[in-house]
Amino acid sequence: MGTHDEDDVARRRFDVADTAPLLLDARGVVTSWTPDAQRLLGYPAAEAVGMDLAGLLAHGDAVRVPDVLERCGRADGWAGLLSARRKDGRPVPVMARFTSAHEPGGRARWLVLLNEMADARGWNMSRSVLEKMIGGSPIGIAMVDTDLRFVWSNAALARFGGGPPERRLGLRLADVQPGLDAEAIEAQMRRVLATGEPVTGYELVGRFRAAPHRETAHMLSFTRLDDDQGGPIGVYYTVVDMTERHRARQRLALLDRAGRRIGRSLDIARTCQELADVAVPEFADVVTVDLPAPVLRGAEPASEQTTRGPDDSVTLRRAGLRPAGGPGDVSDCPAVVYRADSPALRALLDGRPWKVERLDPRDPLDPFTEEWVTRLPAGAEPPSALIVPVRARGAVLGVTTFLRRRTREPFDEDDLALAEDLVSRAAVCVDNARRYTRERDAALVLQRNLLPRRLPEQDAVEVAACYRPADELTGLGGDWYDLIPLSGARVALVVGEVPGHGIDAAAAMGRVRTAVRTLAALDLPPEEILAHLDDLVTRMDDEEGGTREEEAAAGPSPDGTRTVGSACVYAVYDPVDGRCAIAAAGHPAPAVVLPDGTVTFVELPPGAPLGAGGPPFEAAEVVLPEGSTLALHTDGLLARGEQWALDTDRDRLRHALEQRPQALDLRCRAVIDALVPTRPYDDVALLMARTRRLAADRVADWELPADPAAVAQARKTAGRRLAEWGLADLSFTTELIVSELVTNALRYATGPIRLRLIRERALVCEVFDGGTTAPHLRHPRATDEGGRGLLLVSQVSQRWGTRFLPEGKIIWAEQPLTGPGA
Repeated sequence: MGTHDEDDVARRRFDVADTAPLLLDARGVVTSWTPDAQRLLGYPAAEAVGMDLAGLLAHGDAVRVPDVLERCGRADGWAGLLSARRKDGRPVPVMARFTSAHEPGGRARWLVLLNEMADARGWNMSRSVLEKMIGGSPIGIAMVDTDLRFVWSNAALARFGGGPPERRLGLRLADVQPGLDAEAIEAQMRRVLATGEPVTGYELVGRFRAAPHRETAHMLSFTRLDDDQGGPIGVYYTVVDMTERHRARQRLALLDRAGRRIGRSLDIARTCQELADVAVPEFADVVTVDLPAPVLRGAEPASEQTTRGPDDSVTLRRAGLRPAGGPGDVSDCPAVVYRADSPALRALLDGRPWKVERLDPRDPLDPFTEEWVTRLPAGAEPPSALIVPVRARGAVLGVTTFLRRRTREPFDEDDLALAEDLVSRAAVCVDNARRYTRERDAALVLQRNLLPRRLPEQDAVEVAACYRPADELTGLGGDWYDLIPLSGARVALVVGEVPGHGIDAAAAMGRVRTAVRTLAALDLPPEEILAHLDDLVTRMDDEEGGTREEEAAAGPSPDGTRTVGSACVYAVYDPVDGRCAIAAAGHPAPAVVLPDGTVTFVELPPGAPLGAGGPPFEAAEVVLPEGSTLALHTDGLLARGEQWALDTDRDRLRHALEQRPQALDLRCRAVIDALVPTRPYDDVALLMARTRRLAADRVADWELPADPAAVAQARKTAGRRLAEWGLADLSFTTELIVSELVTNALRYATGPIRLRLIRERALVCEVFDGGTTAPHLRHPRATDEGGRGLLLVSQVSQRWGTRFLPEGKIIWAEQPLTGPGA
């Protein structure tokens, strides 16, 4: 072994029966010889006494004697491997231990104990090879006795703490490394001593005295040492530095957690908070994430000119905060002002990270971070800091600040690379959430414009509606509902759907819904409304680039932008007589809840989906008692399939409708919750309308003779009824409307003439005649003697129009109510 490493050779447990003792003086001369020494080396005492120790050793070790004696003087002893030479010249490998035998006041003397090592494996190996193996090994090696006290260690073990080998001798692990979990390590040693089974791969993670701020990891292996009889004499163990591998595993584990925990939602602030939560406490002690306000709202990052304040500062919004020891509350510091010379602002503007091992108190930080730094113990070193821009798709969305206390090692280049990787992963999620927020806001604006924000107020029905889209991200779908006031106090109730889901289906739905409202203004029967709508849907689809035949061959459009295959149910309810006419195109029949709670389904003639072609649409007419509830719904409320499945789902719908919460809107919500999962496979729309009847005293009806004198009679009769209703203020305009409409009926139509006044939210004047020609508004010249009737009606009424019946037509006009009867 090399001279440098002989200090590392410690005491060995010797069996006294196998030991050959001898005495040396201070110069290394033999002064006492024993029979055991004679047996081992072959020299009789007469020859050995007076010989120099070098004469008893092989040449390679003889030259080392002065150095060994010097070391004995310094350390009060020495132990190591030597190659002795017998009298016959044969070399004998021995383990030698030099122990002081000084007498008080006498000269130095050394007791030397020699143990033959001829049977030791590897003794014949080249001495230089052994020296290189032990002296140059990066692995720490040590031996302890059965009391777990050090008897031997190499120089490499000192790198792991605990001092040089000579200081370890006779001490236990807890004595040389107090900060170490010595109990756990010694428990492994005792286990090996007791069982004889080696322990390999024992990992020890902690902070050692040699590097108190740095967390290190070591791999230990333990093997029992036995004597010739198989009894334990100690434990041999090795220590390997696994710190870099441990840190690499930590980085991978952190990135894995980040991949699983960041971006679980499409909420920008929540994503930023997830970034902060992942990094604390494993990577940093405090993390803040700050974004410009436009980014939090889903907009593009603002330019430098628009974000800088008058003093060149920048105000960001705190979106994520996590200090060590508990969750952070961003409401404590929602607005963060960064000065013009702050590192965070530089990182935001130039997109480059910033790192400092220890913060300079002069470095400007945001108020929260400055307060956190000031709360550190007095005299403590400033924390280490990293500022990494949140950068995605070439744009800087914000900045992330990492702080680490003095009790941990400062951020290094590896930490910077890890922080950039961590933030870049989060930045993609933040940008996705930002884009989603922008698209969702746009979609919600579209939704508010496509679906009625509030159904019109009227006296015909009490209504409630619920809508649950299949696309939960945008909240949009292809289903819709509507209530359209018609003439004569009637209302149209509409529910429909277009193929597909999401924003494309919503856009297509908006086109169909607009078409329905336009056709409703014609005041046609339901089956005729659907016939016209069928033609419009076909034309709209042709404008998208495909014919009906191509559509049938290609199947439904995957993006939901086509309207062929749309479905619609259209119902017209008249509160005067309770009649309800209903027609459907590819749509389930509505349900009716009678006032006594009985649930039935309207027997509705089936109609083909819009644009698909098929037989003419037909309508069914039912009379609904007052207080009945009409439930119109899209097919997402019931499963498609065979008749038995439809019957089963109708039973489920019947059961849900039989539940009777007091308020109609609660009842509507209860039906949806009972039949539709939170994430339905199809969009669902439900419109529930509870019928009302106009009281008999709010409707006046008269038959008029086909006589010009009937005009004056109709004016007087209408005037008297208005007086009874307390609407005398409307008498003049109403008599003018009655006069003109009745005169037109007498002049241009045939058959019976009827006058009807309805007092609802408006005053409705209707004149029925048997003619089938539609009147039209004329703009007469100053010299014309006639043609001003409908022009006058249009001027004094709120709205007017014509609707056709099988037996004739009705011309009507509405006036807003005024006066005490309104």
